[in-house]
Amino acid sequence: MAYQQEITVSEVKQEAKRLHEKLRHLKYSLEDCLPFAPFTLEINKLKKEKNAFVLAHNYQRPEIIFGISDFHADSLALSKKATETDADIILFCGVHFMAETAKILNPEKKVLLPDLGAGCSLAESITAKDVRMLRKQHPDAMVVTYVNTSAEVKAESDYCCTSANALKVIEAAPSDRVIFLPDIFMAQNLAKLTSKEIISWNGKCIVHETFTPEQVQRYKRTYPEMKVLAHTECHPGVVELADLAGGTSDMQRYVEKTDARRIMLVTECGMSDMLQVHHPEKEFIVPCSICPYMKKTHLENALECLKNESPEIVVEESIRKRAEKAVNRMLEITGN
Repeated sequence: MAYQQEITVSEVKQEAKRLHEKLRHLKYSLEDCLPFAPFTLEINKLKKEKNAFVLAHNYQRPEIIFGISDFHADSLALSKKATETDADIILFCGVHFMAETAKILNPEKKVLLPDLGAGCSLAESITAKDVRMLRKQHPDAMVVTYVNTSAEVKAESDYCCTSANALKVIEAAPSDRVIFLPDIFMAQNLAKLTSKEIISWNGKCIVHETFTPEQVQRYKRTYPEMKVLAHTECHPGVVELADLAGGTSDMQRYVEKTDARRIMLVTECGMSDMLQVHHPEKEFIVPCSICPYMKKTHLENALECLKNESPEIVVEESIRKRAEKAVNRMLEITGN
């Protein structure tokens, strides 16, 4: 590996020690952290030079979250955080719809995504044309769209929502019939909690659709005292077995408050890694599934992206304004 001349061997060793302080909780050795150090050093120097701010989703690689990110959270919290910084550049370590949402809420900022191929099976399951078709089929229904969608789909919607506030948004929508898009499992889970009619779409998350009730039951038999936290993108049979069903922010709050020492997270692997670093005193049971889209971002392409200020996320202004309305309606309901 060729180090840049201005980065000394001493700096690399010191940076590796900094990384190891966090990553040792994931069984990384100091030697494991050494290859990361030149990249994290250079990225963090570039951030200062370019007045850039790095946002990382909770599912990102540990060296991204603890090596270069300024803030890590769920997708909507990241986009909202982008509005609070005076940075000129947002480097978004996540997937495409998340970076788009950041751009929707921060049109004046340059938003970068290290790999435009970092997609999402849910976002790719539905188009703006599909939403218009559903509106024609159900003219009296309001459209509530999960944040895991493209800007074009959000622009065709009445409300946006997250996994944490979906029920609150549905209940507030002024209609007894709601088209909930695009996650079919989340729609089924929500339908059990509301008296409104939920019209669903057949989108699924390639990570969460892999978990089964039988799998969770096997773990519960092995660890009867553990708490089970499941994402609401999971099959309803999985959600029924959970002590908490919600999004990643709900899971994080639960872990922070619970006295339970053993917890199983039914979600993407990165979440367990992130929480293990923050809570080394707890044991996380990880029947996790890896999101190939999330893992498209790594230190090498993050560095190149920040150096070149490309790829840049661009949202056509008329679409951005309409999508922003759907997001803002959600924020008005949830008060955050």
